[in-house]
Amino acid sequence: MTARQWKRRSIAVAALLGLVTILPGNSVSAGSGSVHPGPMSRADAFARAQALTALGRKMFFDPSLSASGRQSCSSCHDPRHAFGPASASPVEMGGPHLDQPGLHAVPSLRYLQAVPAFTEHFYDSEDEGDESVDNGPTGGLTWDGRADCGRDQARIPLLSPFEMANKDAATVTAGLRMAAYADEFKAAFGDTVFDHPDDAFDAAAEALGTFEQSAADFYPYTSRYDAFLAGRATLSARELRGRALFEDETKGNCASCHLSEPANDGEPPQFTDFGLIAIAVPRNPAIPANADPAYFDLGLCGPLRTDFHGRAQYCGLFRTPTLRNVALRKSFFHNGTFHTLRDAVAFYASRDGDPGHWYPKNADGTIRQNDDLPKAYWANLNQGPPFGKKPGDRPALTDPEIDDIVAFLQTLTDADQQ
Repeated sequence: MTARQWKRRSIAVAALLGLVTILPGNSVSAGSGSVHPGPMSRADAFARAQALTALGRKMFFDPSLSASGRQSCSSCHDPRHAFGPASASPVEMGGPHLDQPGLHAVPSLRYLQAVPAFTEHFYDSEDEGDESVDNGPTGGLTWDGRADCGRDQARIPLLSPFEMANKDAATVTAGLRMAAYADEFKAAFGDTVFDHPDDAFDAAAEALGTFEQSAADFYPYTSRYDAFLAGRATLSARELRGRALFEDETKGNCASCHLSEPANDGEPPQFTDFGLIAIAVPRNPAIPANADPAYFDLGLCGPLRTDFHGRAQYCGLFRTPTLRNVALRKSFFHNGTFHTLRDAVAFYASRDGDPGHWYPKNADGTIRQNDDLPKAYWANLNQGPPFGKKPGDRPALTDPEIDDIVAFLQTLTDADQQ
């Protein structure tokens, strides 16, 4: 395992340990009120986690928790599509009348259980010496890493004006009070929980976050590649070639960010290093916000994330997603600009060597390279292989090699999605 893999492995373990928020001796709180004070026995903690999972599941599929009354979490995060979008649309519609477009492509909610909390600088020793390398922004959920855990992420769509569009915590609480599972909610969080909207809202986020950590639904590890790693399946010659190209630092070099090897303890690979990088995928004119030529989605430095606004070194950085179940997607990257997995892989191979294939042309015939990232931020672009070519250079991957990598990526689809 490389030093970088050790680095990402260490934060994955830390994050996984941090997920267990309901432990003996801990209080389970919602907002300012301690709803279920501890300590609890391990058995009680397990039973409570099961109860919150069941409650969160009901909430996840409940459209009445939206302003429109027609949109649930599952509307965009379809369990039949690995808890990602069923459509090929680059963004989904939401709001009180389901006519407000989002700004980002909807990510899958599967395999987020080990994502660590966001940190601006992650340091990890390259070896056992004193030297340390700043790996930069790491962790966090959503495309810009602005939510540190599932319960924080769950708050966002409930209040987002272009998602479920509730006005405030009190509006969400009113919906919960009327829900068929209101008694279960009170049993979990106290008979008076609905009298305190902020507490009820926090409790709702806790239940949703707990559900989204349930292994059977969200991290089953049942792909054919998992079976291959366990010695229970074989890969075809093409798939094995694709795996080798995926990991080859001089070819695809995909595994530099999408870790593909299991940890030393046998934990399956997450197919992400949890980092945030800039790769300048082409601007997508199908996103309504992009009709304004002055608008740019800059990820870590805004517009949805505001705490790094004006931090030029972070503009254009987006979270590296897991590639598990990637073959199910109908749109790719944060702006959904590509609609085939093959195009997504090919873009890496020839972004710099053949920019005219990917980016539009100006009226004078010049290529509008990196058209969704202002030139002031081009220094942030990832230039590691297979990037870093000069126009006209031979691409890092041939067409057959791209097909081989796609074949390998298709082995990452979970059994329940096939």
